[in-house]
Amino acid sequence: ANIFTQQPSYFSDLDETLPTVLQVFNNILHKCGLQCEGASAAPQKLEERVNVTPGNMPVQELKDIVLYLCDTCTTLWAFLDVFPLAGQTFQKHDFCYRLASFYELAIPELESAIKRRHYEDNSVFADLWRRISHSRKKAMEAFHIIINQICLQPILE
Repeated sequence: ANIFTQQPSYFSDLDETLPTVLQVFNNILHKCGLQCEGASAAPQKLEERVNVTPGNMPVQELKDIVLYLCDTCTTLWAFLDVFPLAGQTFQKHDFCYRLASFYELAIPELESAIKRRHYEDNSVFADLWRRISHSRKKAMEAFHIIINQICLQPILE
């Protein structure tokens, strides 16, 4: 038994928390000067348009974004791994579509920026590459858990 079985109201807490989780992806896209699509796309004010891209931002900012992304993807995966039933609540928020859109916009852009950059210290490159690869892997694993939960499990039962 897990805490959700003991306390079913936690499902509504999760439901209320998910927009905040999705906002993390929008924040990363915004910091990278990328535009998100779908229900989450808020109109941008003209003066808010940023000309910062992962390719031209300071290396510390790129590191911060990659760390933030890595933490987020790892935490999402860890939560879904121990509690795959949450997949249904995630999907009520179009999570798979939103994650796929984010992934398609952000990951190639970040990978390319990491590869093209010149580093004073090669260990910085190695660390960034390891973290973006880990983020990519955990995002896909989280996606698979949700798909398994909402599409495959019902067929098997």
